[in-house]
Amino acid sequence: MSRYRLTIAYCGESFDGWQSQPTGNAVQDHLLRALQEVQPGITTVQGSGRTDAGVHAFAQVAHFDEAEKTRMNGRAWREALNNRLPETLRIMEAEVAPPDFHARYSAKGKTYRYEIFQGPVLPPWRARRAWHLRRQLDIDRLHEAIACFEGRHNFSAFAANRGDPASEPKDPHRTIFQARATIEGEEIRLEFTGDGFLYKMVRMITGAVIRAGESALAIEDIQEWLAAPTPCRKSPLTAPAEGLYLVRVHYGD
Repeated sequence: MSRYRLTIAYCGESFDGWQSQPTGNAVQDHLLRALQEVQPGITTVQGSGRTDAGVHAFAQVAHFDEAEKTRMNGRAWREALNNRLPETLRIMEAEVAPPDFHARYSAKGKTYRYEIFQGPVLPPWRARRAWHLRRQLDIDRLHEAIACFEGRHNFSAFAANRGDPASEPKDPHRTIFQARATIEGEEIRLEFTGDGFLYKMVRMITGAVIRAGESALAIEDIQEWLAAPTPCRKSPLTAPAEGLYLVRVHYGD
């Protein structure tokens, strides 16, 4: 029996995040129900990591094991699942994976993108897809601020507490391989590629970058919070979930 790797896209506002919830409306809940309609013996589907309610994904990754041997291939699984899933949740690819592949533990890193719209009127098709900022930013300061986050740092000042001590990471250090800002007209895109991300880390980094771009936060403060974090130092703003996208999970392939 085979292990399958799924590449999944979804619109975050439709769901209560990735991880299974009592509401039954998490992405993981919908996906497991669809899998069990095809093979009732499937008991779990594992994702590469959590995304919060409202966060979107171009290419979340998950895996599952067949409960029984069938003649279904990746294409057949993709079609079977998409026929059973909400239209705002889609399997983009399904393929046989090595038996030791694990969506979470095999991952080498992730790329996230945060999208901001600066025009006076947010186009309706961008509603719940971008953070609408009417304030103009100092683009030079924005670039300077985002560059501070490249490298390996203690990101305690740019992470939130889940409220569950057992789920808190023992090591708050992460490496950001690339952090960049792209400006096209009224659109600003902040993109981060790293070996891992703490809870709400991208949204809190984005909040600090925006505050710096508004000249409401000194670049030196960001540098100090990364170099010598303390419990009283936290990013002054957490960007809303609606502008965040999981772009890619990296596996070295």
